[in-house]
Amino acid sequence: MARNEHDVNRSARSGRFVKESTAKRQPRSTTTEHVGGDKGGKKRAVHRSASTGRFVSATTAELHPSTTETQRV
Repeated sequence: MARNEHDVNRSARSGRFVKESTAKRQPRSTTTEHVGGDKGGKKRAVHRSASTGRFVSATTAELHPSTTETQRV
């Protein structure tokens, strides 16, 4: 991995960052994202609620564009 590439763990419930140990203990309620770097240009879009920080589906993002944000990771 390049210097700025790393994995981050988030709670799927709150959207907050959590420790790697928490992600290992609770794999169903946490998500791990690879951030930084280019990964060969194969970035994917993820959608979050702007108010809660939680991940939402692409359909939800399309239905509520003013309250969701899309990130390329």
